[in-house]
Amino acid sequence: MASRKTKKKEGGAKRAARASSNVFSNFEQTQIQEFKEAFTLIDQNRDGFIDKEDLKDTYASLGKTNVKDDELESMLKEATGPINFTMFLNLFGEKLSGTDGEETILNAFKMFDPDAKGNLNKDYIKRLMMSQGDKFTAEEMEQMFQSSPIDAAGNLDYKALCYTITHGEEKE
Repeated sequence: MASRKTKKKEGGAKRAARASSNVFSNFEQTQIQEFKEAFTLIDQNRDGFIDKEDLKDTYASLGKTNVKDDELESMLKEATGPINFTMFLNLFGEKLSGTDGEETILNAFKMFDPDAKGNLNKDYIKRLMMSQGDKFTAEEMEQMFQSSPIDAAGNLDYKALCYTITHGEEKE
């Protein structure tokens, strides 16, 4: 009887490893470490799960104390269960997998760069992004420019931006 229990435990461990290994294979080891650090910062009570109180405390630590409970509950409902680290990775994996490939994004920018210089005027791209298709807000434009190299002439290096969108911030 003891051997049957052992086999069940081993089988369960294999199933758990197999189920969670997919999410871990979606990220590089350095990305997993960064997500682990972020998870640890958000898990304020250090119980291994992110709950509404953890989110509330995280927002408070960032100076935002007027977050409504329904906003926090909406965030938590994005997960299919309790948010442990594996679920946290799954959530980010789902969000990140929606991003087009680097080549697709580059080709979109190249349409507006007939001379193939690799950069576009900041004001020109801002006008386009705020008036065409899925229009960006002024705040979204500022966020984009904060993570994008703008040269002294006011040009956006869209190749570097595409890299940042698809791979995350560059390491220095």
